[in-house]
Amino acid sequence: MTTTEAAVNGAPGAPDGPAPTDATAEALATADHDRGPHGYSHQKDQHRKRLRRIEGQIRGLQRMIDEDVYCIDILTQVSASTKGLQSFALQLLEEHLRHCVADAATRGGEEIDAKVAEATAAIARLLRT
Repeated sequence: MTTTEAAVNGAPGAPDGPAPTDATAEALATADHDRGPHGYSHQKDQHRKRLRRIEGQIRGLQRMIDEDVYCIDILTQVSASTKGLQSFALQLLEEHLRHCVADAATRGGEEIDAKVAEATAAIARLLRT
């Protein structure tokens, strides 16, 4: 078990100090998987294109404000931008599950528990938005 895993799971050998919060545990689990390639790596060009489209929608919102466009029209654009980000997030989450979580599942042990907890926290954050 790595020090990171020990800290996340509160196991013996974990650094002294207060018990990690959910956010701390998530950050430690994420830091342990900074090695690549990540699940999204094979679709970087598609993701960049999608993000540029969303960025264009956001810039459009700025122009609409500058041009004193009707409130409801701006809200319609906000909704489209939000849906675009949500769609991107769901695609990224699917790739994470198929790559990172599935990889951890094949290795078994405590890593799968950490990856499932990490994915569950990410889903909870997406649902709050």
